Amino acid sequence: MEKISLVECPRDAMQGLHDFIETKDKIKYLNALLKCNFDVLDFGSFVSPKAIPQMRDTQEVLAGLDLNGVKTKLLAIIANEKGANLALQNVEISILGFPLSISETFQQRNTNASIAEAWKILDVISNLCQQKNKELLVYLSMGFGNPYGDVWNEEIVSDFSNKLYNQLGVKTIALSDTIGCATPDLVSTLFSSIIKGQQNVTFGAHLHVLPQNANSIIEAAYESGCRRFDGAIKGFGGCPMAKDDLTGNMPTEKIIEWFLNKGISLKVDNVAFKEAYDLSSSIFNS
Repeated sequence: MEKISLVECPRDAMQGLHDFIETKDKIKYLNALLKCNFDVLDFGSFVSPKAIPQMRDTQEVLAGLDLNGVKTKLLAIIANEKGANLALQNVEISILGFPLSISETFQQRNTNASIAEAWKILDVISNLCQQKNKELLVYLSMGFGNPYGDVWNEEIVSDFSNKLYNQLGVKTIALSDTIGCATPDLVSTLFSSIIKGQQNVTFGAHLHVLPQNANSIIEAAYESGCRRFDGAIKGFGGCPMAKDDLTGNMPTEKIIEWFLNKGISLKVDNVAFKEAYDLSSSIFNS
């Protein structure tokens, strides 16, 4: 049976919150998540504290993590060369994630750079990652459409992914539904096409959804060949740069439940997950 990779995204869950989560509380929550045996933990970001003030303590948070015996890989988000260099100073971080948008408007809003400028930045970051033997993950933001009227079609998504692999050697790409606009049919069509066309790349699903749509979206992605899924406990979070009313992350518990019902184990520690799930209420004041 093919391995399913599960990525837990507390960084995405936290980043848009108005009230700052204290560093000690972030550390407590992340350490609880590290016990769950996720494949990857998207724990923080090295980005402008003015743009994302919630992540201004990422370096301090990293120092407080208990990584003894932990197999979970740490992922940090970066948006420019400066952030990449800061992240690469930490041997604990295995993966650097960069948001590359299909939408020109969103690229400007999210990273204060044009798509053309983002490609140049990515070229530099790709070389840095290769030098440091780090994995580079690229999120194709607005991968299923956008609210700005910018041109979107399946061919653009395919061209972006081909260029990422052929020119920059990127082997992990997450198709990102930044605003929760994807339908099961669209998810199925896009993943089927893009996976068939680029078999050297691992394509993941970073999908923001309404909870009631989660199961149908998960099924569409899986049945179309996707084997890497991003989630956040209770569906917390969303992108603060996308729009005012945030569509939450794919709830991790929905992903686990869907695969369990299919008889597929994600090897998550159930006891540790319940403890982290219960703890999340106090962390997010929900």
